[in-house]
Amino acid sequence: MNYGFVIDNRTCIGCHACSTACKAENRVPLGVYRTWVKYVEKGAFPHTRRHFQVTRCNHCANPPCVRICPVTAMYQRADGIVEFDPRVCIGCKACMQGCPYDAIYLDPDTHTASKCHYCSHRTDLGLEPACVIVCPTQSIISGDLDDPESKISRLVAREKVSVRKPEQGTVPKLFYIDGDEVTLTPTAAQLGSSFMWADVIPLQAASPADHRPPTADRRPIRNPKSLSGTPIRTPAAQGGVESGPIYVSEGSLAEHMVQTGYNAQHKIPWHWPVPAYLVTKGVGSGVFALLAFFFGLDLVDFSRPLAVLGNLIALLFIGLTILLLVIDLDKPARFYTILTRPQWQSWLTRGAFILIGFTAVAGLWLLLEGAVLLRLVPFPLVNLVRPIFLWLGFGLALVSVVYTAFLFGQAEGRDMWQSSLLPFHLVVQAVMAGAGVLLLLGFFVRMEQPMVVGLAWIFGGTLVLDLFITLFGEFGMPHASEAAARAAHDIRAGRYRRHFWWGSLGLGHLLPLIILLVSAFLGSLALIPLIIAVLATLAGLYLFEYAFVMAPQQVPNS
Repeated sequence: MNYGFVIDNRTCIGCHACSTACKAENRVPLGVYRTWVKYVEKGAFPHTRRHFQVTRCNHCANPPCVRICPVTAMYQRADGIVEFDPRVCIGCKACMQGCPYDAIYLDPDTHTASKCHYCSHRTDLGLEPACVIVCPTQSIISGDLDDPESKISRLVAREKVSVRKPEQGTVPKLFYIDGDEVTLTPTAAQLGSSFMWADVIPLQAASPADHRPPTADRRPIRNPKSLSGTPIRTPAAQGGVESGPIYVSEGSLAEHMVQTGYNAQHKIPWHWPVPAYLVTKGVGSGVFALLAFFFGLDLVDFSRPLAVLGNLIALLFIGLTILLLVIDLDKPARFYTILTRPQWQSWLTRGAFILIGFTAVAGLWLLLEGAVLLRLVPFPLVNLVRPIFLWLGFGLALVSVVYTAFLFGQAEGRDMWQSSLLPFHLVVQAVMAGAGVLLLLGFFVRMEQPMVVGLAWIFGGTLVLDLFITLFGEFGMPHASEAAARAAHDIRAGRYRRHFWWGSLGLGHLLPLIILLVSAFLGSLALIPLIIAVLATLAGLYLFEYAFVMAPQQVPNS
């Protein structure tokens, strides 16, 4: 048994009966959709056509949403249906990032993930999904793709069918007869400021903290002209807002149009806690890794006060990291289920165990060194076991930094996150942040001069290296897909350009480097300039991570 869908666009009339039946059958709340119909207008007047596309979960044979789910709330049944269990979902929204088709939503009532589940409660009774039953033109066909005699198998074998994003390797089982590229490819059609019966709210305003009026992003059309070039008077020409789909730029009308006329809008899943967690994790891991590096290799004499204070700072930032991860869950009370029913393919699960293991090792080492300071434990015992804690903690610190790159790699709906440079880039950022924070600690606890000099060189060197990776690696090389290129353009020249140029590069790199160069010229590094340099580095790092996390989520997947 291998269930799938065929949508026959030759007969679909875009009536929304499937959407309505789906909502009624599955009690889908207002504002979210399991099945929706996308309209795209195409052509030049009077030769125009409206293309329809029934859009829903593809019930992929290779579903990325299942692999990334940390608690097996999203799973694949033996009959091929990709099902979900809201009773165990923690609301991490990772499955939404993993889906390349934007088919998963967060239920506003239960705060858990939901999507089309092939009406499995009906399928288990031998009934067809509600959308199939209600379609007045029989344009939705469901059935067993493994049965050569089934209607769906005969259609797939006989007709020319298309699927959405075959390059993703998910092997979708939602096939379209007479599917058009302008509907199958999310970025092929222009998204204007309005749909047929609704204003378009910018995606970045989907967060409750950032709501704006629907017309906030509309720009007036100055002196629009007819197709013959004659100026025409419209409300837009008089300073009003663009009100029709035929305006494609200031001062011109469209002779040929490809524009989305109706679609379902989807909110951005991850917001500020995710970039903040990347920064705090980088600081905590970087501080511990550098302490382990200097003490473990005997580059400097061991300093127990520095070790205790540095370890305390590392644990504080790792604790903030875990707190931010829990805060970002829509079901934070269920966080413990990552430990009780882990799904080991998910890097979210692996990362949780890595962070817990790192915290345990660093915490035990802190307790031992603190006990020595209080003379509760003899020196020889701690000196014997210290290398174990240093090198085990060093390895866990590096893995704590790198695992996020593999988690982003599982988010197959966001192409720009699939960067092969990301693991190395995250390590460089962690060392950069850790070196800056440790330099600050040198003003409050005794630190040997070779360590101060070494940390200053590491801080400056990683600033230069991170600048090079960012400019010529992440954003200087060609991107593998249009979606990744669009996100990168949005960071370099779009809505996040100030975060990138003024925030990440100016504040986060150039200012600290100037302070370090001036300090080197003067022969000393004062506390106040160093505080400014370190805070500027961390602020610039956050602004970069914010743009890096948010920009790919702006590129539509449906």
